[in-house]
Amino acid sequence: MYAPAPKGSGTCGELIGVLSVDRPRNGRRPGAWGREALQMYAFQAAIAISNARLRANMQRALVRLEREQQALRASEESFRQAFEYAPSGMAIAEMGGDQHGRILRTNDALCRLLGRPASAMRRYSFSDLVHPEDIGTLLRTSAEGGRAELRLGRRDGTYVWVSLRNSVVADAADGPRFLLTHVEDIEERKRRELQLAHRASHDSLTGLPNSAELRSRLSARLCQRASSPHTAVESVDAAYGHPAFDVVGPGFDFRQGAEPYDAYDHHVHTVAPDGDHDDGTKGLAVLFCDLDGFKSINDRFGHNAGDAVLIEVARRLSNGVRDGDTVARLGGDEFVILADGLGRADAQDLAVRLRNEIIQPIRAEGRAVRVGASFGIGWAHCGMTADEVLKSADERMYVEKRSRPKQHRRAG
Repeated sequence: MYAPAPKGSGTCGELIGVLSVDRPRNGRRPGAWGREALQMYAFQAAIAISNARLRANMQRALVRLEREQQALRASEESFRQAFEYAPSGMAIAEMGGDQHGRILRTNDALCRLLGRPASAMRRYSFSDLVHPEDIGTLLRTSAEGGRAELRLGRRDGTYVWVSLRNSVVADAADGPRFLLTHVEDIEERKRRELQLAHRASHDSLTGLPNSAELRSRLSARLCQRASSPHTAVESVDAAYGHPAFDVVGPGFDFRQGAEPYDAYDHHVHTVAPDGDHDDGTKGLAVLFCDLDGFKSINDRFGHNAGDAVLIEVARRLSNGVRDGDTVARLGGDEFVILADGLGRADAQDLAVRLRNEIIQPIRAEGRAVRVGASFGIGWAHCGMTADEVLKSADERMYVEKRSRPKQHRRAG
């Protein structure tokens, strides 16, 4: 018996069984009508068996489909509960197209973290919420598997540090794809990291940048190439305004194989005023400050009084410079100020003003004490190292200190 073949297929169908008919007892073979009847019977039996098999297969397929749908519904419910009740923030956003990154759905944890209701969240994309300084980080991690640490804006205008991780989910086999974004609050960890970084780069007593941070900031402004044939350094008697001028060279790098620009084509060279007069050039002034009479305060009144003096001097120096200038403590009673965009006269005036602030009486351990200050002014110049710049300013400071009578140093 053969199941019927598709029309026009040129085959006689699938063999599904064999119909065996015994010869009658009288031995006579069936006639033409008998054989035709047997063939018709076999054909109908094959159809019946094929239909039964088809029904059985359909029933099994329906059972399997129902089980798959039940599993899908269970999976969707499991995902919904995991999404809605996750302890950390979750969001679903569009992927691709003009609306890439637009938020479609958020859970309660993310809404609480950002202080925004779910209805309001659907008006934003993550690029609308991210801190402006972190937008590049967000764009680099917007694909599948992207992960980043950045800041998201709260409703009250503040920002919170989060760890953001993306994965891709599909709505159906060939349906649209979405970004599933997991947002974890890392504000406390970031705060500790920033505290540790601050401690590593700042003086524990005064809160000023320390020696390592000072050298880092200074080195960031300098390159190996000099921008003029020599480097000028200067000292000044902050009280009497007697300048001294020194020249350190050579400034250009003439090493074999050195290119005149190569890696520094993009670099804005740090220049210094040229000559012992103010020629209008603005440079990065480095003021080295050493306190006069500080050791006697430590010896007479103790280290607590000395610490109080250092803290107050740090405060006065910080208040006496512009926003963007750096006041650092090298250690002991030595301080350094980096002030960019100054001419020679500007730097001399700044040294005088800062010294006049420092020599005012300071309350320490219930008594008024006074210290003086000696300043040396160096000029940062490309082609010099940070240590060379600081050394030049330190040397100018000692020139000034020796130029004033010892009995006048503390009082100014």
